[in-house]
Amino acid sequence: MKTTIALTTWTEHPALIHAHRPVALREYAQSLPAVEVDTFFYALPQLKTIQQWINQVSPSFQFIVKAHQSMTRHPRSIIPDGMDLPEMFTRFRQVLQPMIATDQLKTVLFQFPPQFTAEVKNIEYLMKVRELMGDLPVAIELRNQSWYRPGVVQSLVGYCRDLHLTLVAADEPHQIQATVPFYLATTTPGLALIRLHGRNAQGWYHPGREWRKQRTRYRYSTAELQELVQQIHQLQPQPRELCVIFNNNSAGDAAPNALMLKKMLNLHFTGLVPHDPEQLDLF
Repeated sequence: MKTTIALTTWTEHPALIHAHRPVALREYAQSLPAVEVDTFFYALPQLKTIQQWINQVSPSFQFIVKAHQSMTRHPRSIIPDGMDLPEMFTRFRQVLQPMIATDQLKTVLFQFPPQFTAEVKNIEYLMKVRELMGDLPVAIELRNQSWYRPGVVQSLVGYCRDLHLTLVAADEPHQIQATVPFYLATTTPGLALIRLHGRNAQGWYHPGREWRKQRTRYRYSTAELQELVQQIHQLQPQPRELCVIFNNNSAGDAAPNALMLKKMLNLHFTGLVPHDPEQLDLF
C-alpha cells in the first residue's frame, strides 16, 4: 500500500519552505505529492487557471478537488448561472478535464454538511452523485452521527463499496455530540482517505465569529500521530493508496504535523518538483 500526504490549500504552509510568506504551488509541490483544493466549493475556476496549476507541478502530482457546495446540498447554496443540478454536475466535470487528461485528479471530495443525515432521500442522493459523476473517483465525508450508528455504518460501508465511493475517515474532537467518530474502512480498492481536522473541542463546540478560524487550531502530539500510524498499518483490506490530508491549520500546525507523520512512516516521495537552488550569500 502506498501512503501519501496532502495539506488543504498550498499558500498557508510557510513551514514547508522555512519562510514567513505565502507558499507558491510550485514550492509546495517540492515537498508533498498532492494537495486538497477547496476553490471549487465556492466557485468553478476557469480552465486556464487549472492549466496554470498543472504547469507548476510534476506530472505525478495530484489534486483532491472539493465538490461545489450546491452539489453537497449545503444550506443556502446557490447553483450558479441559473443551471439545474444535473447541468451543474456536467459543468463541474468539464472544468476538471485538464486534470483528468493528465491523470492528476486523485478524487473529488464531497464534504456533506452536518444536516445531511442518514435518511432515505440522502441515501438515494449518494446514488445520484455516482450517476452524475460517471466513472470519476469520488470520496464522501459524512458529518452527522446518524451515519455511524451501530448497524447503519456497516450498511454504509457496503453501500459505498457498491457505488464505488471512498468513505472518508475524518478525525475530529472526540466524544462531542456535534462530531463524528473516526472510522477507517476500505470502500474502494484504489484509495482510502483520512482527513485530520484536529481535536480542538472548545473551538469546535462553541461557534462564534472566529469559529472557522479557531475550530482547526490544533497540533497533533507524537503519541496521537503514532496511534494513527498503527491504524494505517492495521487497515484491511489494504487499498493501493492511502492519502492522509491535514486540515488542522488555524495556527499553522498542518505542515509540521505532516512532516512529522512523513518521518514516522519513513516516507520518501518520488517525482516531486525539483527543489529550487539555494542562493549562496557571499556578502
